[in-house]
Parts: sequence; C-alpha cells; structure tokens
Amino acid sequence: MPGPVKLEAIVLRSLRYGEADRILHLYTVQRGRIGAIAKGVRRARSRFGGRLEPFFQLRLVLHEGRSELLTVTGAETVAAHPRLREDARALDSAGRACDAVARLFDTSEPHPGVFNLLAHELALLDVDPGQATLANQLAFRLKLLVAAGLAPQLGACAGCGEREHLSAFSGAAGGVVCDACEAGSFPLSADAHGFMTAALAAPLARAPRAPDRALRQAERALGETVEHHAGVRLRQAHPA
Repeated sequence: MPGPVKLEAIVLRSLRYGEADRILHLYTVQRGRIGAIAKGVRRARSRFGGRLEPFFQLRLVLHEGRSELLTVTGAETVAAHPRLREDARALDSAGRACDAVARLFDTSEPHPGVFNLLAHELALLDVDPGQATLANQLAFRLKLLVAAGLAPQLGACAGCGEREHLSAFSGAAGGVVCDACEAGSFPLSADAHGFMTAALAAPLARAPRAPDRALRQAERALGETVEHHAGVRLRQAHPA
C-alpha cells in the first residue's frame, strides 16, 4: 500500500530537476539503491536546506506512490561531513566511493554491510582528509568486492590451486595465477599482490602503502575482475 516510508540513506548523487526540484540517488540500509524526488528543495525557503546534497547521511521520511521515484517529505541529518567538502582530494575520493557503490550495487536488494562500509569511508575522509589516497580508494574497492561476492583469490592460483610462483593476475579466473596458468593474464608484482592481501585484512584507516606501479596493477586487477564477473566498469581511481 502507498504511504510513508522511513529509511536511513546516504546521498550518492543529487541532480537538478525542473525549476526547483532535485532527483536523488540514494543508498539505503533497508532497500539498497533507490531514487527519490525532493520537490521545491532548491527554493530559498525550503525546509530541507542543503542537507540533500551528496555524501549526507540522513534519516528520511518518504512517500511511496505509484511512481518509481519516492517523494522526500522529511529529512534529519545523521552526518553532514563538512570537512570532507573543504578538501578537493577528499571530495574526489568520496565521489568515487559513492560511484563505485552505485555501479556495483544498482539494485533494491539491501546490503547493510555495504551501507556501513560507505558510511565508514565518508566518516574517515571527513575526520582526516589526508586519508584520500590511492591506496585508500583501492582498499575500499577491495572490501566492496568482498561484499559483492567478487573478492579476488589471492592465496593460491585461481586456475589450478598452486601456491607457488603466483606471478600474474587473471580477471576471467578471478585471481592470481601461476606460471602454468598465465594465459590471458597480466604480470602482477609481489608488491601489488602483497598490497591486496594486506588491504583485505586491514581497516580502511590503515590501508597499506605500496609503490604507485603496484597500486595501478592492483587497480587493474580489481577492474578486470568486476568487468568480467559483474559486467560493470569502475571509474579510474584518482592518484590522490
């Protein structure tokens, strides 16, 4: 039955619509990714103020009617992340994190762990904008892949199970591969392999360091895994 719905949400995108409205792309605890319209929000006297902008974490009251878009009727701020917005690198990292969630979890199926991971990443960037590094972005994506059931196999060859001579990565196979199974793969350095293994185990706030070349290899490994197994292409991580 149509009526009011209460959801906790993070604003992924906010687009101007018409003369005074906004279309919101939201990631919610209860319903995964949804769309909503905020009517009159761009008027000077709107009761919503600026809280329906990207990266806000909110408690929303929405009206669910026949349209695919829910209508925002109430909004309470949980976290505004003001410091994040004052740093260009943190702002960019936050945008890429939200974009990765939007692309990998573009359904109404709820994934509370994904919501919590994104909320934690935004809070981390707000508390310490210096966390806006390439290593942090890739560590976040690795943890997203775990939530999506796409975590790359790193402990043994994804082709034959061999645990030695893991010198390459295959997106099609879904992980590292040995010398005998390297067809269709690309070389993966020990630094890149070590980074991915350590990043999976470490908290986001302690993303391991690695040379830029190793980080770009890790990014390629994640990108090819997602593209092959989910049909999704992630935006290139920024070398912050």
